[in-house]
Amino acid sequence: MERTEVSTVKKNGKKSRVLTYGILIVALLILSIVSISIGAEEFHLMDLLRGNGKEYFLVNISRLPRTFSIIITGALLSLAGLIMQTITNNRFVSPSTAGTMEWCRMGVAISILFAGSQATMMKVILAFGVAFVGTILFMVLLNGLQVKNAFIVPLIGMMMGNVVSSITTFFAYQYDIVQNISSWLQGNFSLVIKGRYEMLYLGIPCLILVYFYASKFTIAGMGESFSTSLGLNHKRVVMIGLVVVAFTTSLVVVTVGSIPFIGLIVPNLVSLYHGDNLKGTLFETALLGAIFVMACDIFGRIIIAPYEMNISVVVSVIGSFLFTILLFWKNRKGGT
Repeated sequence: MERTEVSTVKKNGKKSRVLTYGILIVALLILSIVSISIGAEEFHLMDLLRGNGKEYFLVNISRLPRTFSIIITGALLSLAGLIMQTITNNRFVSPSTAGTMEWCRMGVAISILFAGSQATMMKVILAFGVAFVGTILFMVLLNGLQVKNAFIVPLIGMMMGNVVSSITTFFAYQYDIVQNISSWLQGNFSLVIKGRYEMLYLGIPCLILVYFYASKFTIAGMGESFSTSLGLNHKRVVMIGLVVVAFTTSLVVVTVGSIPFIGLIVPNLVSLYHGDNLKGTLFETALLGAIFVMACDIFGRIIIAPYEMNISVVVSVIGSFLFTILLFWKNRKGGT
């Protein structure tokens, strides 16, 4: 009887998971078609299906690159937030609340000052290096805290991020690169065209790496002593997680700019109905992240059409509202 009940529960769980995947994939496909169809330039999907050269050119140069970049960006930032939350065992930690994005912008400023108009890869490398060092510094500060309250930890990260952002702005004014830096202050998909987004594909191997290390990240989040007793090299696993977070965040910041709240909101929304199993929620987190960014981008393109609102502004407004709800929800549940 017990085996039958367990088997039934597993089958129901698998059916529920498959249904969730199906709903998310269908939602993403619908939003992708809507995203391709709208914009300042008039576009008709039926003309594309008939083989119209103008429609094909527009889709190939602008609409598809933008859609792909939105999907990859949403997946990368969502999983980066999920990794940080798992490693730190804190549901309010993400690249935007740990200061990682601010460190990325500092790296971009350094690349502009010393490398000038070098290739984009140079900006990614410098942004990654600075972001990695900054994220490690955040982890060192976190380990030195006497009281690791769920709200205190991200507050410290945001304070450190504001300090870093102020230093970056100071040097930007000093060396007259404010306009260059400002392009990385807010995320914007309007400039994404063919040939200017492919760098994001470098994040896909990171997603595969996260899948294979998912269980180890979960164990590492339980503490160094516990994970070491299970034979896990805690420091190495944490370093791998920080490398993935810093690199994927750097790719997004250099390619489309800073977009807050995604890595904070999406993993928490998934955890509400699927728990905190990292490996079991990877696919859903990536899909929901892509859907969230896609929906915000579409909203930003239609609210003041034919003009466009930056994706970071839309995500900030919606994300801050959802973040407030999560704060009250976690407070009512007794915190994390």
